Amino acid sequence: MIRLFVGIALPPEVRRYLLALQSGIRGARWQRDDQLHLTLKFIGEVEETTADDIDAALSAIDAPAFPLAVEGAGVFGPPKAPRMLWAGVSPKDSVVHLHDKIEAALARIGMPAEERKFTPHITLARLSNGRAGAAGVAAFLAAYSGLKTPPFMVEEYLLYSSKMSENGSFYRIEARYPLR
Repeated sequence: MIRLFVGIALPPEVRRYLLALQSGIRGARWQRDDQLHLTLKFIGEVEETTADDIDAALSAIDAPAFPLAVEGAGVFGPPKAPRMLWAGVSPKDSVVHLHDKIEAALARIGMPAEERKFTPHITLARLSNGRAGAAGVAAFLAAYSGLKTPPFMVEEYLLYSSKMSENGSFYRIEARYPLR
């Protein structure tokens, strides 16, 4: 079995910028440099033969390259006890279009579609501190709600494998898919 997801890698200068924001929230588990990415589709645990089918389906997608910038910040979960802190992206339409093509390609090989609405984001931190860190989260959002990086070109998307450990998840690039 292999645990897979599809994502977009971030350029080093964008990762450095996001890493520099990591402070001020008690109990936050901040993402490491090698963990910062934009998830397009979480697939989960699959057999190796299914992974080959996924690779073939993703290879057949035809989509254009597009500019993207990191913009804004938010949380998932209730405001008084958020579970995840994230940075948004702009413009969203190209990312959503690519996500929809990935969902359709994987549906054709029997992979279930995500039930939740796709919200393009980059996970910055996982929050397990509940109310204790709410003030820090509120201060972070106030400080960085207007954050915006210069745009960068997204010229490929990636199939990653993920291994869980005591020190967090570790990701490995399994395949690259160029955008035209």
